[in-house]
Amino acid sequence: MTTATIRTSERAHPSATLDAVIPFVGRALLSAIFLMSVLGKIQAPAGTIGYIASAGLPFPEVAYALAVLIELVGGLGLLVGYRTRIAAGALAIYTLVAAIGFHSNLADLNQFIHFFKNVAMTGGLLQVVAFGAGAFSIDAYLRGR
Repeated sequence: MTTATIRTSERAHPSATLDAVIPFVGRALLSAIFLMSVLGKIQAPAGTIGYIASAGLPFPEVAYALAVLIELVGGLGLLVGYRTRIAAGALAIYTLVAAIGFHSNLADLNQFIHFFKNVAMTGGLLQVVAFGAGAFSIDAYLRGR
């Protein structure tokens, strides 16, 4: 049996349960970083606003409010699978902007790691944009009605 035969036979009998569960688990893991981050921002608004200001970004109070809104609404939308492609797209843009705005000093190893963590997260979010929420989502429920 060749490798191509094995791969073909593996997909010949897909597991509907795995095909439904895996996208949900992926969405939950991606959303966790945004939901945990927004909790930190809400608990320490002055510190977050100060950090935004120290990065030289304009209107740190407005940027703080936008960050809270995007992380909360986008994170929850991603978690429950509601308007998932829009939520993932918004979070992908936000994450890439955060990488550039806060982690662009690639000579610093810590910033280098954070920058590419954000780039990798953007890639995962773009996968959600491309393939949708999956079966365990509000989007799938609304499509089936």
